[in-house]
Amino acid sequence: MSTEPTDLRLYRPPIRRTWWLHRRSYLMFVLREVSCVFVAWAVVFLLLMINAVHAGDDGYQRFLAFSGRPWVLVLNIVALAFVLLHAITWFNLAPKAIVLTARGRRLAPRAVAAAHFGAWLVATVVVGWIVLGGR
Repeated sequence: MSTEPTDLRLYRPPIRRTWWLHRRSYLMFVLREVSCVFVAWAVVFLLLMINAVHAGDDGYQRFLAFSGRPWVLVLNIVALAFVLLHAITWFNLAPKAIVLTARGRRLAPRAVAAAHFGAWLVATVVVGWIVLGGR
């Protein structure tokens, strides 16, 4: 026969809905998770643009009219901020996920992050050069 009580009530302290606002690390975690929604919007917006270009001049003009609405502009500015946050936090996490060694020694985490940011800069310059027509 068991001597343990059958009606155990564990104490669970109340957790406020704003628990993630009290520490910077929690805030950054939640913002990074939320950023996925805006990254998805950026992809959808890009696909809509590609579809509009493919549809011809009339479709592209409708897309431009849609893109010029104030709420779409605000959404895209917020999305840009979150995409940048997402990319920066991702590149800052890279040294924890990638362990590189050279001549038997581990590369410094800063070097791994710097390589990622450098590649991002090079890709940005190349895309900018293409978009601006190679001028």
